[in-house]
Amino acid sequence: MTTTGTVTRRDQPDAVRRRFAAAGLLLGVGLGGLVDGIVLHQILQWHHMLTDYGGHASFPATTVDSLSENTRWDGLFHAATWVFLVVGLALLWQATSAGHRYSWRGLLGLLLAGWGIFNLVEGVVDHHILSIHHVRDDVVDPMWWDLGFLAFGAILAPAGLALWRSDRADTPAGTPRDDPAPRPGPE
Repeated sequence: MTTTGTVTRRDQPDAVRRRFAAAGLLLGVGLGGLVDGIVLHQILQWHHMLTDYGGHASFPATTVDSLSENTRWDGLFHAATWVFLVVGLALLWQATSAGHRYSWRGLLGLLLAGWGIFNLVEGVVDHHILSIHHVRDDVVDPMWWDLGFLAFGAILAPAGLALWRSDRADTPAGTPRDDPAPRPGPE
């Protein structure tokens, strides 16, 4: 016996909603990492992965050997961000294939939250705990740049989550935006 009806976001299984949330966050982490790697490492060349390793600039970007080692580690960093993107896309595909309906507002919120989480984790671990690089390794005191990086992440993460939650809270069950899109096929 088949029942027809509208499946809303609130009626979907928790596992599908969690899969979608994880997808958005992982995509945000991956995109945040790519922005960091492309803009700060490559375009602006403010730092590379190991430009302050050991606190004594053991791998400064001023020698060919050090730049070669930094380029290798930058590549590994980009590969890791790529993995976050692939896993996020796989989870997004699974959630939408299971019928999860979403708005761009909710997805954007999760992407921003993931980017903020990336900044917070990468900033605390790489800039402060491991001290392998700073946002600006080309300045005398990089602390303010590192704190600004963390502040940006501390703004993005809760703002993104608030945007995602407001999208879920403002969507009453059964609204047209929640209805599954008709799929082409035989009738």
